[in-house]
Amino acid sequence: ESMACSWLTGLYRARRLHVSAAFNAKAKVAMSRFEPSSSINYEELHEKINIVRKRLNRPLTLSEKIVYGHLDDPAGQEIARGRTYLRLRPDRVAMQDATAQMAMLQFISSGLPRVAVPTTIHCDHLIEAQIGGVEDLKRAKEVNQEVYNFLATAGAKYGVGFWKPGSGIIHQIILENYAYPGVMLIGTDSHTPNGGGLGSVCIGVGGADAVDVMAGIPWELKCPNVIGVKLTGRLSGWTSPKDVILKVAGILTVKGGTGAIVEYHGPGVDSVSCTGMATICNMGAEIGATTSIFPYNHRMKTYLNKTGRADIAALADEYKEDLVPDPGCEYDQVIEINLSELKPHINGPFTPDLAHPVSEIGAVAEKNGWPLEVKVGLIGSCTNSSYEDMGRAASLAKQALDRGLKCKAAFTVTPGSEQIRATIERDGFSQILRDVGGVVLANACGPCIGQWDRKDVKKGEKNTIVTSYNRNFTSRNDANPATHAFVTSPEIVTALAIAGTLKFNPETDYLVGANGERFKLEPPNGDELPAREFDPGQDTYQHPPADSTSVRVDVSPTSTRLQLLEPFDKWNGKDLEDLPVLIKVKGKCTTDHISAAGPWLKFRGHLDNISNNLLIGAVNVDNNAVNKIKNQLTGEYGGVPDVARHYKASGLSWVVVGDDNYGEGSSREHAALEPRHLGGRVIIVKSFARIHETNLKKQGMLPLTFADPADYDRIRPDDKISITGLANFSPGKPLKGVVKHGDGSQDIITLNHTFNDNQIEWFHAGSALNRMKELQ
Repeated sequence: ESMACSWLTGLYRARRLHVSAAFNAKAKVAMSRFEPSSSINYEELHEKINIVRKRLNRPLTLSEKIVYGHLDDPAGQEIARGRTYLRLRPDRVAMQDATAQMAMLQFISSGLPRVAVPTTIHCDHLIEAQIGGVEDLKRAKEVNQEVYNFLATAGAKYGVGFWKPGSGIIHQIILENYAYPGVMLIGTDSHTPNGGGLGSVCIGVGGADAVDVMAGIPWELKCPNVIGVKLTGRLSGWTSPKDVILKVAGILTVKGGTGAIVEYHGPGVDSVSCTGMATICNMGAEIGATTSIFPYNHRMKTYLNKTGRADIAALADEYKEDLVPDPGCEYDQVIEINLSELKPHINGPFTPDLAHPVSEIGAVAEKNGWPLEVKVGLIGSCTNSSYEDMGRAASLAKQALDRGLKCKAAFTVTPGSEQIRATIERDGFSQILRDVGGVVLANACGPCIGQWDRKDVKKGEKNTIVTSYNRNFTSRNDANPATHAFVTSPEIVTALAIAGTLKFNPETDYLVGANGERFKLEPPNGDELPAREFDPGQDTYQHPPADSTSVRVDVSPTSTRLQLLEPFDKWNGKDLEDLPVLIKVKGKCTTDHISAAGPWLKFRGHLDNISNNLLIGAVNVDNNAVNKIKNQLTGEYGGVPDVARHYKASGLSWVVVGDDNYGEGSSREHAALEPRHLGGRVIIVKSFARIHETNLKKQGMLPLTFADPADYDRIRPDDKISITGLANFSPGKPLKGVVKHGDGSQDIITLNHTFNDNQIEWFHAGSALNRMKELQ
């Protein structure tokens, strides 16, 4: 397989990419320079689609085509939306540095010599925003040297490409380099669906799922339902692609997309840029969707051409029938949005599905006692850091500057990639944004994931920030539970940062220039793509060597950042008896509540140290406090990790009881590894978020749901629960929970599960990784 080809010339030089394209008469697209067997073949995709279409005897949606086109056995696989588990062969894997540490530690534990599919690591999560891009990147390289060295050497040893710190956010790098129409990619980050903007099926997973794919094992996914979102009309004025997903989030809520792929279609699609489609797909994670996707069109072709992949665009044209939905295909649910009538939205605070038109947010904030003053406006992140986003924001900043104004709020700008940073610097956008009061941060996640050393307010001080990010859970951005975070488009963030208040509606309200004259901001404008070629910026990619036998991967036994993994214990063949309730969680419990990010990110490669944040953000129903639970052995109150450790040291396994959509948010598998490490065996809730439920299964935990949600109210914080029927544990057969109360009474409740036969083997073996090693 050639190490160079036509579309790698120019902007995307072979030296920078862990990707190549060799095209033959059979339309083979090879997205790797070192693993020919991992190629995706458009003709093979076409053949598999036809096999499945003939079997099902009906038109297929686009997402069905790509998913079923990656089946391990398209002729024999049972296919039923929302019911059967599919065995799939994804084309590649991508991991960000915070989750890659644990994923690579698990891969090392597997004993395999090299990854079986093209895989990359992206350093974007460990860079803290403090001063500015250059200074913050330099500091991050010093502080995280041990982790970066581990990831770089592990990548080199096992055949994984390594994008160095400063290269950019994983999802932007994927869009620029690895996503293309028809590809299936899994990534160890919940916003991996960003690639759906380029017609890809990109799915967020935990590290153990990534290890399966890297090991060459078919990957399991419950056959998704398909939600259709029909777009009509055209985007214009202040309305942006972000408003589409803000509106959808308000309709479907944070759990409305669970178990489904959201597929956008209709005549309105063509008015959305390729990067705008990526924005919409990215934030689909906030409705619990498995992924989101758009059909191949001229916007995607233009983006592929501009990013050096004209040959792929030509092939996509040839196979376009497979990259759009069949006429007459059926969706499980259909939502229709008229883009011509859609108004700018802003969602929050504290949850990304609380949707408000921008025109109403001021009055709603006043009514609810939310702070009206905007303290900080933050644009960028993996959701909104495209050339178009930055250009439209800069067009507003320029209007303010021309009238002698600067931002009243603090203002930060996060470029999505080194390529975006270099290009907007060259084209003058960065200077305009700096002139209006902005600080350009490093090409990294930064404040979006809590990597923000914020100094302007004290912890506990009530304040408002507006961001173009995707997620706004309590304490997420700055570790301050009193911060009211709202998510909106970069354009609205910029306008509100200039005005300094939530009461400003840029469509109708006036600003006052330095000369005292009133003026209205004109609607934002910006080019979809640069007129000239993209500037690739600095070379930040490390390709794995062909021969890695001399590469050493060292993990110091005294390290506080990294720790080799020990296998979890196998199931002992007995029912789980008298498990104390560690905590009964009240209300929303995201992965941020279960395993906080921010300052804890530095321990993502050290399971024992990261476990000290287990459930410290969850609210205890017993006292409405966080990180304060009663130790049933001593009668004293302590932190959740401390009590869990005490139970484990005393030989007691334990159970957590939770509410709806437990584990929503991030893909971080630490939220499943930590309870397992500290002695947990069972999580019982009303419902789970998809990725977290799978992560729990992978680590040998029992994620169970109440057959009757009202049974949640029967459980008391000092109860002991036994899980019975494990000797006959089988798919579709509920288990029983015997709930013993402190007064001697008991309740017997029915507990459902979604385990299939393979997943039950994970439980028996103690984890999916243990099972993999058993089969070697």
